[in-house]
Amino acid sequence: MNDKLQQLTDKLYNEGLSKGKQEGEAILAEAKKKAEAIIAQANKQADDIIGKAKADAEDYRHKVESDVKMASAQSLQATKKDIENLLVAKMAAEPVKASLADGAFLKEIIKEVAKKFSAENPEDLSLVLPEKLQKELEPFVAGELAKQLGKEVKVSFSKKIAGGLTIGPSDGSYFVSLTDETFSELIGEYLRPATKKLLFG
Repeated sequence: MNDKLQQLTDKLYNEGLSKGKQEGEAILAEAKKKAEAIIAQANKQADDIIGKAKADAEDYRHKVESDVKMASAQSLQATKKDIENLLVAKMAAEPVKASLADGAFLKEIIKEVAKKFSAENPEDLSLVLPEKLQKELEPFVAGELAKQLGKEVKVSFSKKIAGGLTIGPSDGSYFVSLTDETFSELIGEYLRPATKKLLFG
């Protein structure tokens, strides 16, 4: 009887142990499966994050390179322009200033311009000349020029004009600027393409 009871107890114990072991193994296998899925998902997310970071870094590198190239090109262009302006100013502005500040040369220009102006416009003329040449030019305008044109010529002198003149009808309706600045700009426009070609090909 005791043997049968012992056998029955052993059988129940073994079956329970076997069943518990099977269930434990099933639970463990399921947990392992879930853990593998979680790890796979985490790896995929990590790969996605790394891939995006690499793409962003590459994109940023391209943008920085592009910005640096553009800044370099603009800087080079600005430097070329500065060099060109300096040379044009040296070649045009300084000789023009010197010539248009010379009283004798300016008298010849005034005669020619006033003659042409007077032929096309019957009105009296008004001139604005450099203040520093007032002593030399005032008698010339009032005497020789007025006589040559056969009409009154109003003249004023300005500190704002270093050389050259402005001329127009005495009613002030318009004027033509022939100052050292306007001559320099005009000559500079002709010199600029040749200077650019000479300097930069």
